[in-house]
Amino acid sequence: MNQYIDQFKKYLHAEKNVSVHTLRNYSIDMEQFEKFLTTTNLCPDESGSDIDIKKIDNVVIRTFLGSLHKEGNCNNSMARKLSTLRTFFKYLCREGYIQKNPARLVATPKVPKKIPSFMPIDEAFRLMDIPDSKTLSGLRDKAILETLYGAGIRISELVSLNVTNVDLERGYIRVFGKGRKERIVPLGGKACEAIRVYLNKIHNSKFIIQNSCNGALFLNLRGGRLTSRSGWNIVDKYARRGAIKRHISPHSLRHTFATHLLEGGADLRVIQELLGHSSLSTTQKYTHVNLDQLMKVYDKSHPKA
Repeated sequence: MNQYIDQFKKYLHAEKNVSVHTLRNYSIDMEQFEKFLTTTNLCPDESGSDIDIKKIDNVVIRTFLGSLHKEGNCNNSMARKLSTLRTFFKYLCREGYIQKNPARLVATPKVPKKIPSFMPIDEAFRLMDIPDSKTLSGLRDKAILETLYGAGIRISELVSLNVTNVDLERGYIRVFGKGRKERIVPLGGKACEAIRVYLNKIHNSKFIIQNSCNGALFLNLRGGRLTSRSGWNIVDKYARRGAIKRHISPHSLRHTFATHLLEGGADLRVIQELLGHSSLSTTQKYTHVNLDQLMKVYDKSHPKA
């Protein structure tokens, strides 16, 4: 079993070009599945010391999901692990190790549809004004917040940005998303200005950019590339400083970006392109309507309002 999992991970890295985060999640899911098979001894090979991959069927996978449910895993978690198994067995089919994908016969656990959390316009504007523009870290943080809200990119995409990926004159950035897919995203005037001021501060100070950062746009205080975890902490810090009661994360700013575009009349296909979604169904979750907007439309349109 280990050899198949190792080959699968090499395939994900070399051919699918998945992110480090995605590869780690796939690895965790496969290790958990292998541990389940070893512990239960459901699919032993002839020697009884390993797992016979051809004996794994839909019943075995359902039993695995049942064990996850008993352990308290939520439907979201189980759906993700089932998706991992489908991808794994699809790879084994492609390589000729098995004939059919047993995971395709297993129904996906129902995942509750959640409306993405987003911020009202005035709240988003207030968040952008919190960082201290007199300090280098404050200028950097303001540029980060403005970029997340102005371009709607993922935090992983933001920390991967290099200075050469940003064109402040024409107002766009070149982003490498999931699967290293490249896309061009417009950058608002406020974000461009915030980045320009931040870069000028770096160049005019004694701040030394380490060679290890490889031209990174957003740096930590030691001169290295900012990490995704640090990006999350920065957004959380300013949300707390602004006394914003709702939970705010980098992805909340991405949701806010999409929601405000939609409310401003942007076409859903355009938003899909800007967000880098491969499927329009992923973008359609932003078609929710908040209560205030609902009441305004009702009051304006209904004759009895």
